[in-house]
Amino acid sequence: MHARLVDRSPVVPADQLVAQMVPPAMFDEVSFASYIPDPKEPSQAVAVRKAEEFSQKVTKIRGGGKRGLFGRKTQQSGAGLYLDGGFGVGKTHLLASIFHSSPSPKAFGTFVELTHVVGALGFNKAVEELSNHSVLCIDEFELDDPGDTMLVSRLLTELSARGVSIVATSNTLPGQLGEGRFAAQDFLREIKKLGSIFETIRVDGPDYRHRDLPPAPEPTDDADLLERADSIDGATLDDFDELCAHLSTLHPSRYGKLIEGVPAVFIKGVHPAADQSVALRLVVLADRLYDASIPVTVSGAKLDEIFTPEMVAGGYRKKYLRATSRLLALSRFEVAASS
Repeated sequence: MHARLVDRSPVVPADQLVAQMVPPAMFDEVSFASYIPDPKEPSQAVAVRKAEEFSQKVTKIRGGGKRGLFGRKTQQSGAGLYLDGGFGVGKTHLLASIFHSSPSPKAFGTFVELTHVVGALGFNKAVEELSNHSVLCIDEFELDDPGDTMLVSRLLTELSARGVSIVATSNTLPGQLGEGRFAAQDFLREIKKLGSIFETIRVDGPDYRHRDLPPAPEPTDDADLLERADSIDGATLDDFDELCAHLSTLHPSRYGKLIEGVPAVFIKGVHPAADQSVALRLVVLADRLYDASIPVTVSGAKLDEIFTPEMVAGGYRKKYLRATSRLLALSRFEVAASS
């Protein structure tokens, strides 16, 4: 009998939520030196230099503030860096490099993960847990949910005042000229209390995930899906609707634990998501699968049909395009691994 994700109900203790905020395993060994700037994109070399300079500031700030009256140290505000650019130009590589070069304790997570941690811990507890960190690295900062944006803005204001440095990245959609500039301006406006400390750096270049990759594979049939799932020890096979229903019972902060140790995920009966809430849960699952480099194989509709045209045209466009890109990359990985 094959394993199923729907049979798993992982629990993540509150005190482990911040401790597990580290870069995905695929970025365990990255460094500033291992980032190879594209000679055709001079902004990339600038971004590497600025990221290195920022990491040096983080270490200096965490080393202690200035001496004030009677020899007491005054609290120094954290530094801020904002890396703005398109999909796959190496921003996460640089973000992870900053994390690795900064003193502990430190934290790394996507914007969505951070909102989930704050939601699970409560605002005051989250501030308490993160306030002794040297740096908070936020990947894929998003401006599509005003409530989440203001929550995180308030959190960053509190943390910066306590000496925590903050570095964030955002994605720009290919072909939308100027959007990156506007996103950066919106970000700085939303967190206007922090605006003076943030330096905005643009990172240009084509999406590396789409370079020289074959077309996404066609979905397999149910019989072949079952056979392939049973041939991989520990692989999971789930019905799409049952999996979507199960995700609704779990806090998104548990999705990483849900797929922990799974070598491959198989899903039958894939079809367009029923509504926005289902789609957004699938986005989080796609992010966790991508972070863990877990191959995904499906039957039913193609992976690029999960999010309807209406959804992709709406306010969560960036989320859905990112998730689609990542799911397609994972499906290609499975095809390569099984050939």
